[in-house]
Amino acid sequence: MDSSRVVMITGGARRIGAEIVRHLHQSGMRVILHYCHSEGDAQSLAEELNAKRAGSVHILQGDLTEYTNIPGLVTRAKAFFDRLDVLINNASCFFPTHLDEVDEDIWEQLVGINLKAPLYLTQAAAPHLKVVRGCIINIVDIHADRPLKGYPVYSVSKAGLAMLTKAMARELAPHVRVNGIAPGAILWPEQEHYASLHQEIISRTALKREGEPKDIAQTARYLIEHADYVTGQIIPVDGGRTLSN
Repeated sequence: MDSSRVVMITGGARRIGAEIVRHLHQSGMRVILHYCHSEGDAQSLAEELNAKRAGSVHILQGDLTEYTNIPGLVTRAKAFFDRLDVLINNASCFFPTHLDEVDEDIWEQLVGINLKAPLYLTQAAAPHLKVVRGCIINIVDIHADRPLKGYPVYSVSKAGLAMLTKAMARELAPHVRVNGIAPGAILWPEQEHYASLHQEIISRTALKREGEPKDIAQTARYLIEHADYVTGQIIPVDGGRTLSN
């Protein structure tokens, strides 16, 4: 029987999520790749990795804002390999919000994906993770500590996720470790209008360069495989960006 770890990652079809999937799969883990809309990307990535190791990746579609369906989603995920060792809450929503424009819909879009969904996923996955003394990794943001101007609701949602990480580390101890990764200037949104903001943040980074998705993936692997005595921590992977604040 295959005893390699089973990882469920939300929003794993593209960008940083896809790099985490590739990196953990290369290290020998089996992956449940969740997606919402990116079906083609999810299928292509799963086919690519299953060609290297047959049956090692399954894809799972689900809208994480349909909160009542989350327990069923986790049950389906666990059923693929009959175990669940790691939950990575990577799915995220990011867009600017001016104070005058904030309404219930905007609040639900940002807080729903960035905070409420990770809470309900944690709640549903916890019983399975306790059995194997597994772990949870939340992809937070350096702006959980220092708000990004023009993005108040996004910053609030990630601040909530940071506190959720610490709170769940206490609630689920000693059986489940819960940690976070806070990316800095790494693979920003693809829209052109983000370019100037991105360059401004890089200019304030100690290493004076953009990070790469592999930096996040390597940190995730560290937290899974080499951090048995680490819980309730959020690791900034930001090239020293927070040193200038």
